[in-house]
Amino acid sequence: MNKIFPDAHAAMAGILKDGMTLMSGGFGLCGIPQLLIEAIRDLKVKDLTVISNNAGVDGAGLGILLESRQIKKMISSYVGENKLFERQFLAGELELEFNPQGTLAERIRAGGAGIPAFLTKTGVGTLIAEGKELRDFDGAVYVMERGLVADVSIVHAYKGDTEGNLIYRKTARNFNPMMASAGKITVAQVEHIVPAGEIDPDAVHTPGIFVQRIVHTPNIAKLIEKRTTRPRIAA
Repeated sequence: MNKIFPDAHAAMAGILKDGMTLMSGGFGLCGIPQLLIEAIRDLKVKDLTVISNNAGVDGAGLGILLESRQIKKMISSYVGENKLFERQFLAGELELEFNPQGTLAERIRAGGAGIPAFLTKTGVGTLIAEGKELRDFDGAVYVMERGLVADVSIVHAYKGDTEGNLIYRKTARNFNPMMASAGKITVAQVEHIVPAGEIDPDAVHTPGIFVQRIVHTPNIAKLIEKRTTRPRIAA
């Protein structure tokens, strides 16, 4: 089975539909599948429920799907860098399901592992727990959280082979491995592609069994969310 597609549009074609659930890897702008997000915009699928740590920023990442009004609902842990998100949410045009960040990561990991739900103390006694099942263990209260599974997951990897085995680089690893395992179909944009067998099995972060489609994206621009500098110290 050939998993390599010629470009992002070809990789996303035929697997998108209105009203679907999409997982998008990344943290801020680090490790986001930017070209796959742009392909989703161009293919004009709408009413998406998007599971992502954040909603990108104005003009980049998932922010471009907010601009095109293709997102109906976000399941996230942080959305504070996107003014358009704020405007749409306050106007009632966008649904939001907030999660503590660790809970969101575990919900995604659980979904990929086939675990339908788990119990956590995080959020007990807050709005997070409203309407959810509570259980008592050894005198402590826990809230039940459901695992998350997506129709399609999109991720960014630093290196991969033709079978879809992936390696993420440093901070760009973030949510990508969990999301790759929790998608019914996973599409990866990969900076460096090598023949099968060239990656040390012990170095693989995402096994190829979780990845159905790959697009080679060399020399992709790495966007910086907030650039900070300090004066150099004289030698």
